[in-house]
Amino acid sequence: MLTIVGFVVVLICVFGGYILAGGKIGIILAALPFEMMIIGGSAVGTLVMANSAHGVKHVLAGFGKILKGARFKKADYIELLCLLYYLVRLASTKGSMALEPHIEKPQESAAFNKFPKIAADHHAVTLICDYLRMVGMNADDPHQIEDVFARELKKMLAEELHPAHAMQKVADALPALGIVAAVMGVIKTMGSITEPPPVLGKMIGSALVGTFLGVLLAYGLMGPLSSRLAGVVEEEMKYYEVIRAVLVAHLHGNAPQVAVETGRKMAPTEHMPSFQELEEALQNLKIS
Repeated sequence: MLTIVGFVVVLICVFGGYILAGGKIGIILAALPFEMMIIGGSAVGTLVMANSAHGVKHVLAGFGKILKGARFKKADYIELLCLLYYLVRLASTKGSMALEPHIEKPQESAAFNKFPKIAADHHAVTLICDYLRMVGMNADDPHQIEDVFARELKKMLAEELHPAHAMQKVADALPALGIVAAVMGVIKTMGSITEPPPVLGKMIGSALVGTFLGVLLAYGLMGPLSSRLAGVVEEEMKYYEVIRAVLVAHLHGNAPQVAVETGRKMAPTEHMPSFQELEEALQNLKIS
C-alpha cells in the first residue's frame, strides 16, 4: 500500500509542480500514449529478451510481492519456533530415529499439520526435513551442516533476488529508451520544418516528453520498485535463517530451549517475539 501511496506522491509533485509553474499539461497528455507505447513496449521487450520464460513469470510474481510485502509476521515466527522446538526436543529425548515419521512424510505428520502455513511452504518443509534427515545419516558435524546450510540459503537468496535485479536492469535502460523516443520525435519534427514556429514548438515539446518519461519511469517507478522487492526478499529470508540457527544450535548440543532462543534472535526486530511470548507459546504447544 505504501508503494502505491509513494508513487502517487511522485506523480502529484512532478505534474503539480509543472502545472503550478505555468506548464501546459495538454502537450504532455497528447504525446503520452505514443511515448508510453515506444518506451514501455521497448522496456517489456528488453525484459523478455533478457530472461527465460520462468524468469519473466518470476518477475510478474515479484510485483505481487511488492504490494503485499513480506509474508511472515510475528505469529509466523512463533509457529516456526514452536515446530522446531518440538522436533529438536523429540530428537534430544528419543533420538533421531523418532523424527523419521515427521521428516519422511511431512504431509502426514501431526507436527507439520499443526501449522498449515509452514506445511504449505515448500522451502521451509524441505529445509527442515533435509537437514534433520542428514542428522539421522550421522552427518552430525555442526560446522559442516552450518556451512552447507549457509550455502543453500545463499543460493535461495540469489534466485529470489532475480526479479529485483531484472527490474533494476529495466530501470537502467529506461532513460536510454526515453532518448530513443525523443530522437524519433525530433526526426518527426525535422520532417515538418516548414511549419510555423507555434506548431514546431508543440512538436519539439512532444519529442521531449520521451526523455522526461524515460527518466521518470526509471527513477520514479522501476528503481524504487526494484529496491522494495529486494528488501522484501531479504526480510523473508530471515525466516529460513531461523531454521538454520535452531538446527545448528541443536547440533552443537544445546538444549531445545536454548536452540530455539538462538533462532528467535534471528527474526527481524519488528517481528521478533519476546522471550515471554515464545515461552507462553511453547508451554501451550500440544501436538498429538
